[in-house]
Order: sequence, then C-alpha cells, then structure tokens
Amino acid sequence: MTRLTGDALRLTIFIGENDTWHHKPLYSQIVHRARAAGLAGASVFRGIEGFGASSLIHTSRLLSLSEDLPVAIVIVDTEERVRAFLPELDELVGEGLVILDDCQVIRYVGRAGREKDPAAEGRKGKKPS
Repeated sequence: MTRLTGDALRLTIFIGENDTWHHKPLYSQIVHRARAAGLAGASVFRGIEGFGASSLIHTSRLLSLSEDLPVAIVIVDTEERVRAFLPELDELVGEGLVILDDCQVIRYVGRAGREKDPAAEGRKGKKPS
C-alpha cells in the first residue's frame, strides 16, 4: 500500500466525456495507466456543464447538448511520481487542460486500513473497541 502524507502534487486533467483512446474512454485509459504507474490514486468526476478552449458550452440540461460533458481526472501523489507520469499524458491527451497544484495530504487510508482505525469505526456508526 502506498503511504502518502504531507506535501504532494495534485494533477487534474480536464477532457471531454466522449474523448477516446483506441476506441475506449480516455478517462479510463488515464486511470488504468496511473494505477500501472503505481500512483496513489485517481478519481474521475463527470461535470454537469462547462466549456473549454472551443468556447462551446456542454450541458446536461439540454438533450441536444448533453453529449461530451466535461470530465476531470484527479490524481494526487508525490511531486516526483506525478511528474514522472506526465509523459503518459503527452501521449494520451490531444485536447484538454492539464494542471498541477501543490497540496497537503492530511489523511490517506485504504479500506483495509479503515477496519483497524478506531476513529473510522466511530464514523461508521460503530463504537471503537
């Protein structure tokens, strides 16, 4: 399990939901490559409205424009590991926005770790033993 606390780098990739890589969703390819690279984690968030460099608004409110909604893939890990992953994005992302932010990791615990954490047990509605 990856340990991650303190200073980190957040990588956010903004693309369209319909963007593909070899006939598969691009966001899925990015997540799978991040996992293969050993990064701490990746999450994909689907937007309900947005526009990018083309200035074309994509929204879920109108059926005719509900295609290609914005998607954000967020990855957080050490600066060294995130920067080592950037060449993968050069290959994958033809259109979109890629940004880096400094951040602080306060807590990073997987499911197996939660079972042993009394504080997490209390949050699940169970009394710590």
